[in-house]
Amino acid sequence: MSMSRTTKIFLLASIITLFVLCAFLAGVGSTWLLLHGRTASPDEATEFSVFWQAWHLIEDNFFGDLPDMQHVTWGAIRGAIDTLDDPHTTFLEPQPRQREKEDLSGRFGGIGAYVSQAEDGSITLDPMPDLPAEQAGVQEGDIVIQVDDTQITPEMNVDTVVALVRGKVGSTVRLALLREGVTEPIIIEIERQEIPSPSVHWRMLEEAEGIGYVRIMLFSGRTDKELKEALAELDEQGMTHLIVDLRGNGGGLFDAAIDVSSRFLPDGIVVYQVENDGSEQSYDVRGGFKSDDWPVVLLVDGGTASASEIVAGALQDTGRAALIGQKTYGKGSVQHVFDLKDGSSVHITASKWLTPNRRQIDGQGLMPDQEVPITDEDRTQERDPQLERAIEYLLAGQ
Repeated sequence: MSMSRTTKIFLLASIITLFVLCAFLAGVGSTWLLLHGRTASPDEATEFSVFWQAWHLIEDNFFGDLPDMQHVTWGAIRGAIDTLDDPHTTFLEPQPRQREKEDLSGRFGGIGAYVSQAEDGSITLDPMPDLPAEQAGVQEGDIVIQVDDTQITPEMNVDTVVALVRGKVGSTVRLALLREGVTEPIIIEIERQEIPSPSVHWRMLEEAEGIGYVRIMLFSGRTDKELKEALAELDEQGMTHLIVDLRGNGGGLFDAAIDVSSRFLPDGIVVYQVENDGSEQSYDVRGGFKSDDWPVVLLVDGGTASASEIVAGALQDTGRAALIGQKTYGKGSVQHVFDLKDGSSVHITASKWLTPNRRQIDGQGLMPDQEVPITDEDRTQERDPQLERAIEYLLAGQ
């Protein structure tokens, strides 16, 4: 039996209203509502009828192709969230949400190749050593023209292609590649393996004897373990001073920030978390492996945000490290992440952070102990005055 237009409108209104209300009402302790669903009341559906009035006018009059109802639903959720006037309460569609999960876990099913986009829009591969892509014969500069049954078009971006290439560990992906000097496309089948995604890089600085350099790019589930490995290896190589680079690190997992801070602090509070109702919770330094008492400098800039600012604020307030660089971003809020049944998610601001000295991070940022700008000319000339100043600070003791 077919449904009437009125019935269809009511059912679709209920679906849209469910998502919109979830975006408005979800918060601390509301995980159950989002995971188990909540039907719209008749009054709520009625109040939402103006949406359908507008949409049906669009359907009847718009000159052009209309999106499917899934994208209309996502657009309605975004519109509702925009009314909150909070840049950190956001909605993610299924594909970017899955990519976010993989990035934060530090592992994913893939082929082991860097993916980049040329100026003409073509997608190229650069295989990582000793991983499936290289072992299957992928070469640097190969252009991807098809992934399984999906043709790659100039309109597709890197994230779209990466999502096509990644998949379940043990499954197979078929790539059609163009290669310079080869007339016909090359077809390669690759079995996906678990690919680690390192969040920490480290080395001893050649230009400064005894100074170790650790760059933390993201706070993921692997970061604390990788940092422990980095500090142990640098210690064996004779490190007496340490630079930790948090520039451009937009954050990540809260627990990883607590763990990293705890590597450098003997005890005390890492961060305070203030809830919407005014209640407060403190997060203490955790036990486990501790770094030696090396002098430490943290490099920070406008891209240092969220979990990175927890670490920077804790080490600065306790005097454990000096901050050198530029003012941090100022994202000191907590987003509770709720996965929706279609694989999308809403990230909802639920609380704010304060440093151990009760400084507000959100909207304020952290001022470095020594402010050192970096110019476009510096970047063009591949100069890093912030790193240079950090070396000088450590060697001179000020």
